[in-house]
Amino acid sequence: MTQTGTMDVTFPSDREILITRTVSAPRHLVYRAWTTPELVKRWWPGRRGEMTTAEMDFRVGGAWRYVMVAHGEFEVAFHGTYREIVPNERIVHTEVMETSGASPDSEEGSVVNTVTFSDADGGATLVSIRTDAGSKEVRDMIAQSGMEGGVREQFELIEELARSLG
Repeated sequence: MTQTGTMDVTFPSDREILITRTVSAPRHLVYRAWTTPELVKRWWPGRRGEMTTAEMDFRVGGAWRYVMVAHGEFEVAFHGTYREIVPNERIVHTEVMETSGASPDSEEGSVVNTVTFSDADGGATLVSIRTDAGSKEVRDMIAQSGMEGGVREQFELIEELARSLG
């Protein structure tokens, strides 16, 4: 059986982060958990807070925006635009962390995430997230932000959620 639960984080180039994890649930259910606003609200904040907004115009050219209130009572918001969608296989989107005073419509400072979903042994799904940060400095800033722990929590919750959908 394919090992699940292990997440790998690598740096394929000076500007990229690659995260891979095998999730013990079928690909179509993992994709559904990833692309349905009501389900995204259940996993995206990990165990670090509560998601207050999950807006998704899930189509090429459509926008998305996620907002959470972290346990420390501060708000964290991200937004972006969908560039490519291949159902059950691939999503390419921009991502911008909103900072104080930043417009939720601006793409300035965005990274590009490519998320792929592929079949793995035993009915599991290999999820790969390739982030093109645009520069080594931004890549390193993301890598040092605590992102890895948050993504681990997200994957644990996605796995629980996707399995419950079956």
